[in-house]
Amino acid sequence: MSGETASRLAARIRAEGPMPLAAFMGEAVAAYYRRERVFGAAGDFVTAPEISQIFGELIGIWFALRWHAAGRPARFPLVECGPGRGALISDALRAARSVPGFADAIELHLVETSPTLAAAQAEALAGFPATWHADLETLPDGPLHLVANEFLDALPVTQFVFRGGAWRERRVGLFRQDFAFVDGPEAAPPAEMLSRLPPPREGEIFETAPAAESFVATVAARIAASGGAALVFDYGHAESGFGDTVQAVSRHRYVQPLADPGEVDLTAHVDFARIAETARAHGAAAFGPADQGVWLVAMGLPTRLTVLLRQATPEQTEELVAGTRRLTEPHAMGRLFKTLALLPVSAAPPEGF
Repeated sequence: MSGETASRLAARIRAEGPMPLAAFMGEAVAAYYRRERVFGAAGDFVTAPEISQIFGELIGIWFALRWHAAGRPARFPLVECGPGRGALISDALRAARSVPGFADAIELHLVETSPTLAAAQAEALAGFPATWHADLETLPDGPLHLVANEFLDALPVTQFVFRGGAWRERRVGLFRQDFAFVDGPEAAPPAEMLSRLPPPREGEIFETAPAAESFVATVAARIAASGGAALVFDYGHAESGFGDTVQAVSRHRYVQPLADPGEVDLTAHVDFARIAETARAHGAAAFGPADQGVWLVAMGLPTRLTVLLRQATPEQTEELVAGTRRLTEPHAMGRLFKTLALLPVSAAPPEGF
């Protein structure tokens, strides 16, 4: 255990006792994204837009199609949540410029809490005007067009463990000088979430993601009331179930999740069944989840790759082919990563779904 965040959390646990995992994770993730090097080869992990420009370009085309479907409005507020270093949105905007009138209609809004990352996003945008927000609450009224890539996985989760015939909240305490999971007081997961699952076995773990559900509920309610569309990409599972999915990555390798809060990428897999259910409960239609690889191919990845390869050097060719394989092949990111679209209930299935 080392670092300012670890010391602060340890002091809190010594003073107050074991803390909820969600509180531990929330503080750790907030501290982590204040660091300078998070993404890329020199950081801890690489996201899809940094693997291949085609990822962001196809997202730009998807929203261009939504713009056409909406009647080519003069104003098209486009929001990205958790834009990282700005790779996705800059690639999406490049694609947007190929659609006459679309780029001029975009009013760009970025939801970002890290000043370090906001500065990197501004640089990546190369002068394209944008407004930054700390949360969804300050976004302008009207139709909401939103993309979130690897955003939900970083939101805090709550865990429950089935022990001695009862559910207990799983908390984070101290064992000697190290952070460790401990059983907390009796507390059951929501009954409607458990009703579809088999009876739990001793030691079974169940996760809920109240922060992710709250985010999706807000987005869905906005789309239901004012129109728009949202695309959510993340790694996760299509069906709810038992299991501990909390994980940490440092320097592109998995590490012990609780070891260095604030110094490692701490995340949990997204329960796409639950967020789709949440969206529908708040008035939106949910399409998917579709495997990321399937969606990318359906949106025209092979065609775009062919165009890029015509002008590529041998080195660029190798990089482009390797990147698209990583994004689409089932044993890489193609199956584990999924996408979900949220639209008004009257909408037909959108492109890619």
